[in-house]
Amino acid sequence: MFYNENFLDDSIHKEIASLSRYGDKLANSKRYEEAIEKYKEALRYLPAPYEVWEAATWIYVAIGDARFKQKNFHKALNCFVNATYCPSGTGNPFIHLRIGQCELELDNIDRAAEELARAYMGAGEEIFQEDDVKYLSFIKSRLS
Repeated sequence: MFYNENFLDDSIHKEIASLSRYGDKLANSKRYEEAIEKYKEALRYLPAPYEVWEAATWIYVAIGDARFKQKNFHKALNCFVNATYCPSGTGNPFIHLRIGQCELELDNIDRAAEELARAYMGAGEEIFQEDDVKYLSFIKSRLS
């Protein structure tokens, strides 16, 4: 059976959204561990299996982004890979950007090039603007 947000009970959806917004505020204040706990709490509201819910995509992305900012690249990578199994995960330039960045930080150069190329082709240079210039430089050198 295919699930979507239309079948998620409104009270559950509101709770997930509220927890996620609170997690975002914590993450914006660089309180990453606390933010991750809020995101995980939001994820637990989803009926299993999580990967059929669109909300899981953005929750995994939020957890992964917090882990990335903590420089915990292994855990961040796992979150972003999980997001690719959720609705609209594969092909999302931001998800591919973060996977590529994590792979590069973990010295998986070929995999990093593949994922960063997907991000670059999907969203152009703009998607790289908020991060260290080394990621854009790396993919430009690989594409030329």
